[in-house]
Amino acid sequence: MDFEFSQEEEMFRQTVRDFAQKEIRPYTREMDETGKLPKGLVKKMADLGLLGITIPEKYGGPGGNFMLACIAAEELARADLSIAIPVFYLVEASWAWVFARHGTEEAKQEILPKVAKGEYFFGIATTEPGGGSDIVGATKTTITEESDKYVVNGEKVYISGVRESTTEMKGRYFTTAYLDKKASPKHRGIAAFILPVEKDTPGLTPTLFEDWGRMGISTGGFAMDNVEVPKHWLIGDPKKGFVYSMEGFSAARVIIGATCIGCALEGLEIGMNYIRQRKAFGKELGKYEGISFPLAEWYSKLMGDRLVMYKAAWLMDQVYAGKTKYSHFDVALWTAMAKLRAPIDAFGILNEVADWHGAFAYTKDSELDLGIRGVRSYSIGAEGGMNIMRLIIGRELLGKEFVPYDRPK
Repeated sequence: MDFEFSQEEEMFRQTVRDFAQKEIRPYTREMDETGKLPKGLVKKMADLGLLGITIPEKYGGPGGNFMLACIAAEELARADLSIAIPVFYLVEASWAWVFARHGTEEAKQEILPKVAKGEYFFGIATTEPGGGSDIVGATKTTITEESDKYVVNGEKVYISGVRESTTEMKGRYFTTAYLDKKASPKHRGIAAFILPVEKDTPGLTPTLFEDWGRMGISTGGFAMDNVEVPKHWLIGDPKKGFVYSMEGFSAARVIIGATCIGCALEGLEIGMNYIRQRKAFGKELGKYEGISFPLAEWYSKLMGDRLVMYKAAWLMDQVYAGKTKYSHFDVALWTAMAKLRAPIDAFGILNEVADWHGAFAYTKDSELDLGIRGVRSYSIGAEGGMNIMRLIIGRELLGKEFVPYDRPK
């Protein structure tokens, strides 16, 4: 076992840190108030190789692995406590990776180089109005094969990047729909494909929601009325859309863990700097056990979360490169643990640090509100709610017979 980062990883971390602190940190409050990313930032991130970081070099990407992806996510979140930019980053890092694994060669050549350049936003669209994590039971959207294309009808909601995809960029979304509603088991009827989301996509009607956190990236949805999709944009085996989705969720969950940990680390740093200097009754706050003991507890929890997260990233890299005896079920277990604990503990840490600051934390001169509102999105349900994580962990510990559904194979 080696708990050291390699020299390459340390250099990469420092590069991302320098970039993020210079190009992102000064604009976090502005993003929160305007709901927009700083002008030119997407291009700068692309130039640094941060967009679609896991896209293979063959398709114009950096060819990074999940260890590097998580290192970058940590540093981006330390600069942007609202985690808007990390959200923009992580959906591309995870879902473009799935597409690169299973998409047709023609589609990958068309789409992935433009994602890496920042010309296309690559998102994920599986959630529907009738439900979130239950893709099999809640999906009503259908995709129908015609002579020279597929036609999609339905609705998707709580989707990141809808405004960006229909204004300054063009969107390409990993999307799921029923191709065969009579399939048995049902999950074999779900296909995955790339959906074009642009300002003038025929038959597509976008909707925007107003969130109360991570304001720099939009959340919305779209209705699809006979939206046409090229046949070669179908992803992999048409019977494995559900399986590909689960791969993508594992990838997203580990990067979410890194994002929340980065935000929490920065929150603790802000808090420690404050309690070293601020005095009450003639003593620095850090000398009072009522503050230093919670610091010790939270830091210990966070370091445990961080180890779990990097173990999950390591497993992703090993399993999907075929270098280990572990399976995708082991990946599902560890990424679920990373997603379960990091958002909850990050939220707790930021609230604790706010208490240390007193009334100042309740003003917009503090950054803490950005993080409190941002990380909460990941314990509410993005990429699977907390009980879904617990269900996955329990399933892998007890066995498939201890779940309330048929386990897809």
